[in-house]
Amino acid sequence: MQGRAAERTQVDDSVLGVGVLAGAANVIMQLSHPGVGYGVVESRVDSGNLFKRPVKRTRTTITYLAVAMLGNDEERKAFRRAVNKQHAQVRSTEQSPVRYNAFDPELQLWVAACLYKGVEDIYRLFGDLADPDELDEVYRSSAALGTTLQVREDMWPPTRAEFDRYWDEQLEKVRVDDTVRDFLHDVAALKFLPAPLSTAFGPLNVFMTTGFLPPEFRDQMRLPWTEADQARFDRIIATIAGALKYVPRPLRRFPYNLALWDLRARLRFGLPLA
Repeated sequence: MQGRAAERTQVDDSVLGVGVLAGAANVIMQLSHPGVGYGVVESRVDSGNLFKRPVKRTRTTITYLAVAMLGNDEERKAFRRAVNKQHAQVRSTEQSPVRYNAFDPELQLWVAACLYKGVEDIYRLFGDLADPDELDEVYRSSAALGTTLQVREDMWPPTRAEFDRYWDEQLEKVRVDDTVRDFLHDVAALKFLPAPLSTAFGPLNVFMTTGFLPPEFRDQMRLPWTEADQARFDRIIATIAGALKYVPRPLRRFPYNLALWDLRARLRFGLPLA
């Protein structure tokens, strides 16, 4: 019992709110798979469109991460039902350049793998990682990033070593064409926000997004990156990591803890979840 409690604490501590800084980078990674990319770009679900409903889309994404990593089984089932209603409308047409279906477990596994890579990177950069076994605990629990939807438990690579092999194999399938690239550039530049905000914060977000991206994805996005850029990025990360040591745990988890509270309130009062 004590071991499970320690593992639960470790997983909870891996959910760091500062991860929202890498949100656009993770979206780029996910959409770099053509099936996922065109599934989002061509989606006819306006309620989940970042450029039409930015607040709602952001809330849904953050809530998914929160419920997968911090929620219980019943909360995950409830959120799955809500998301499935949206995903039922996401499928390719005769005019689509690639075939896709939002219920495809292989595509969902890729999305979950990208989300886990994001969790791992943020945990390495900002977490108090004293024991390599801690990352194994976080990895095992991260299967919920896929199994909360249609990914079967036996599809999640059982060890981090096998995950790394899966990841390397999938990188061979990463392709970003001009249509998806333009869409993702607008995401990184915060073009879904009002013009004054995107003008003020877009360039910095593009820089941070590029810094969080692995080289393979930078190349697909045609984003330049120099040694001077890396040095600047490292300084920013070091400054944030140093400041986080003095931030109380609840604030370190914000906004994910707030999203989970909101989900529980919506369940209690019968409000839409996604």
